[in-house]
Amino acid sequence: MKTRAKIVVVANTTWNIYNFRLPLLKSLEERGYQIVVIAPLDEHIIYLNELENGSHLPIHSLNRKGMSPFRDVLFLFELLRLYRREKPDLIIHYTIKPNIYGNVAAFLRGIPSICIVTGLGYSFIHNGWIKKVTDALYRLSFLSAKKVLFENEDDRALFIENNLSREIQSVATKGCGVDTEYFKPQIRRRTDNRKVFIFIGRLLYDKGITEFVAAARKARLYDCNADFWVLGELDDDNLAAVSEELLTDWIETGVIKYYGNVSDIRPYVADADVVVLPSYREGMPRAILEGLAMGKAVITTDAAGCRETVEEGKNGYLVPVKDVVKLTSVMQHFCDMSAEEIIKMGAISRQKAVGEFDQAIINQTIVQIVEQTLAEKNTTNERSFKPAIE
Repeated sequence: MKTRAKIVVVANTTWNIYNFRLPLLKSLEERGYQIVVIAPLDEHIIYLNELENGSHLPIHSLNRKGMSPFRDVLFLFELLRLYRREKPDLIIHYTIKPNIYGNVAAFLRGIPSICIVTGLGYSFIHNGWIKKVTDALYRLSFLSAKKVLFENEDDRALFIENNLSREIQSVATKGCGVDTEYFKPQIRRRTDNRKVFIFIGRLLYDKGITEFVAAARKARLYDCNADFWVLGELDDDNLAAVSEELLTDWIETGVIKYYGNVSDIRPYVADADVVVLPSYREGMPRAILEGLAMGKAVITTDAAGCRETVEEGKNGYLVPVKDVVKLTSVMQHFCDMSAEEIIKMGAISRQKAVGEFDQAIINQTIVQIVEQTLAEKNTTNERSFKPAIE
């Protein structure tokens, strides 16, 4: 197949590429596009085994959590050098710093760019000077973006309302989707009649892990015949991470069963009854999407990203952010429900995953935007489109 165009994809980790972007890269490659990934190198470079002709360029100066202007300027200049060398036809940026500095570099090189906002992160949840700086940088950078994609309608509306992006360039998708063939209903191995509520995600306050544990403790006091499982890793580099000491206390007091950061969550989800994520805000909660695809009822918050996954009372329930009392009440409700009732809710979850959140649907939308942007670039080239700097 003749190569049609070169597309560079930039992210803050190779882990991000391997876990979330690989299906899109494969879809683009199947259409004949040459794929080059720019990201810090880690063990997830194995994603290249899934591509026919993809290549990876490591980035060295990106400090994804730091606030050093000097490091950020180095990151900008490193991208400028790589963009000049690669001469891509289009660049797709993921995550905060690639969206901001990568898009500026793309503008300076005269290369069209699509920015994909995967979530608003710590700075948007915790108001302060960091948020003000981030807002200003987004506002400046997105002036030149051809399209800005958001993983939910709430984030799109927020950026437009605060003049961080323009309505004409802003598009909402439904996350990066879920592989509904890989994540599908499996036979439950457990034979007891206890209900299992499972939390899956990094152990961050913003994910609602403390609310999950507090509600589990209260539900036990109400004689809820249930177990509460936690899957996920401590993220010491994150400002919102819970401490190892706190996690140890939860384990030793028996309020949760902690299984760590497992490579395959499917056996655990199969044995659970309800997937719970009391997050403060999400782009689109991957753990919930995987739970939907595996046919599980869900509890999550009435917050951006999360609310789009639930049809109230049909496949799950929404609770207010940080509301332990309401979360406990909903858990108790599930404890009182029959297994058959919960299974019926899970069946609706599965239908919702296949009909709305399948990765093939999401990727088709993004591919259409990519091809539209490339077509517009070709038209612009006919009008002597020139880079801002050589």
